[in-house]
Amino acid sequence: MTWGSLGTIVGLLGACLVALILVLVARREAAQRRESVEREVEEVRDRARTLMADAERREQRVSDREQAVAAEQAQASELSRVARASAESAAQLERSAQRLLADAERDAAQTRAAAEEAAARTRAEAEKAATAELESTAGLTAAEAKAELARRLSEQARNDAESLVRRAQAQARRTAEAKARRIVATAVQRTAVATSSQAAITVIPLPNEEMKGRIIGKEGRNIRSFEALTGVNVLIDEQPDAVVLSSFDPERRELAQVTLEALMADGRIHPQRIEAAYADAVASSDERTVAAGHDAAERAGVEGLHPTLVRTLGRLRLRTSYGQNVLEHLVESALVAASVAAEIGADVEVARRSAFLHDIGKALTSEVAGTHARVGADLARRHGESDVVVNGIEAHHDEVPTETVEAVVVQVADAISASRPGARRQELDQYVERIDKLEQLVAAHAGVRRALAMSAGREVRVVVEPSEVSDSDLPQLAVAIARHIESDLVYPGEITVTVVRELRASATAG
Repeated sequence: MTWGSLGTIVGLLGACLVALILVLVARREAAQRRESVEREVEEVRDRARTLMADAERREQRVSDREQAVAAEQAQASELSRVARASAESAAQLERSAQRLLADAERDAAQTRAAAEEAAARTRAEAEKAATAELESTAGLTAAEAKAELARRLSEQARNDAESLVRRAQAQARRTAEAKARRIVATAVQRTAVATSSQAAITVIPLPNEEMKGRIIGKEGRNIRSFEALTGVNVLIDEQPDAVVLSSFDPERRELAQVTLEALMADGRIHPQRIEAAYADAVASSDERTVAAGHDAAERAGVEGLHPTLVRTLGRLRLRTSYGQNVLEHLVESALVAASVAAEIGADVEVARRSAFLHDIGKALTSEVAGTHARVGADLARRHGESDVVVNGIEAHHDEVPTETVEAVVVQVADAISASRPGARRQELDQYVERIDKLEQLVAAHAGVRRALAMSAGREVRVVVEPSEVSDSDLPQLAVAIARHIESDLVYPGEITVTVVRELRASATAG
């Protein structure tokens, strides 16, 4: 504290003390005046009472001695007049005293108001002087000081809020991840499905070695006729006691399998018989389609499907996605969705039914324009499925918003079935292209110095420029990159985004 500030404070205290003394003095003088007037009035009253008493005694004596004291009557009259004059004087004195009291109170009020006004002026001048002293000492005006204080408080509140948000997000993430892992692990453990993707071959066991010769025929005419008719390569010597049918067309491979199994059951194998068995296999294709649909629905635990939906599902037995059979994928998704829904308390049957039908549109994408999610949703809607089931089908790739928790469960089951190890396979070129696209998408964000896709594209390490991105900006940047990946990149499963900021400094001593 400076000497100037100390002097200002002392002056302020002195002014307040002077004002207090003035008020006390005014009050004391008014009290003294009031006491003096009251004493004078009381003396007048006493004299008046005394004179009245004397007059009464004399009048009594005059009445008693009417004849004797005629002269005293005049004196009594005079005394009465004097008494009346004294009473009037006393009344006047009392009125004067009241006026004096009123004047004293008014003077005291004026004095008090003047003292308070003087004290207020002194206090305002002292505050103004103190403010000026502080402004000159700090080098800031009052408005600038308020703005700086507001800025610091706002920055502190924002930092505190961001810290609370980060802690809450971390706690929620830890809890959610632990619960999600438990639910997914439980659902996967309860689901028994094939662990490898579908290959481009079919292996048919032979009852005996003699059957190989019959399949080949004289000079190979049977096998040539079979391959020419079915469009499938027949590999006799690949495996012992088995025939391998090789083709990338699953429909051709199925027709060849049915034809060959019918020929082996009949025992007669020659070109004419091969043509007849093949025609029967083609004719019974619709029956196999319906049977496959019913079998899949039974394994998935879904009942009451429209016949058209059953037939359409059966067509998916010949459809693959990255080597994964689509119908098997639907059965697996239905089982996983039912387990997840049971764990979280959702509607198990709605989740099971939606997951079982979510890819049904893939059987019609070559015939109807639109994405398989929208095509499948329209097909289910036309054949009596409920709105919640239709939404689960249409929203499983986020083409429309999810309206129920069961729709979210369908997305989870679809991702689990598609992303589990061994479920699907990708060509090397497609894999490399997806990794490059992921790294380019992340590197396009401001402040990113380098993006590295790791763990087969399931994790992205992002290295940022420390001069452009601060520590407090890292959570927002990670969330922005994750949202960009979700909106612009199609991928199975999840991608974890890790943002790294490292500040290094070096110097050379010459």
